[in-house]
Amino acid sequence: MSDTKEQVEVNPLDTLASLISSEASSNINRISNDYGELTVHTSGEDIVPLMRFLRDDNRTQFVSIIDVCGVDYPGNEKRFEVVYHLLSPKHNVRIRVKLTTDEETPIPSITSIYPGADWFEREAYDMYGILFTGHPDLRRILTDYGFDGHPLRKDFPLTGYVEVRYDDEAKRVVYEPVELRQEFRDFDFESPWEGVDYILPGDEKAGS
Repeated sequence: MSDTKEQVEVNPLDTLASLISSEASSNINRISNDYGELTVHTSGEDIVPLMRFLRDDNRTQFVSIIDVCGVDYPGNEKRFEVVYHLLSPKHNVRIRVKLTTDEETPIPSITSIYPGADWFEREAYDMYGILFTGHPDLRRILTDYGFDGHPLRKDFPLTGYVEVRYDDEAKRVVYEPVELRQEFRDFDFESPWEGVDYILPGDEKAGS
């Protein structure tokens, strides 16, 4: 009878996580591998050297930047998460890098490593007010230059602050304070089958 050796399947994400943990340990806070997705948590001070390692090391080669976006958690001391998505075409693997910051603390731009991050960082600045140092042209990209506020922040009003219309007399677009044509409505998405803490219309008849 020939001996059969049981082959243990190695998860490539676990291998990649071990590599990053050993080679870039000074530039990361922690690594998580949840739901088949690898996420590296870092800080603003370490984002540039970490990104350079992920791009240049032959064992990683994350040469393509897919996206840079923001997430707003107003209840946190550092309310913003900046999320980077990278692709390694050679190794056919993706990775996510996260860091946190607040409204006043800028983080280094990665445009010197990934020139394609230029517009992504501008969008994060425009939509959330996240500041980047070393960016070649950090200005609004989706809203007007005189726009008030950052529309994807959780505390930005749903109606905004101004509305625009074309003035036929002035022959130009004009900005005016928002005027609601009807009362702003709140919708209740609570399912009556799951129970609510108030009497639904018609329920009073059931108790009579």
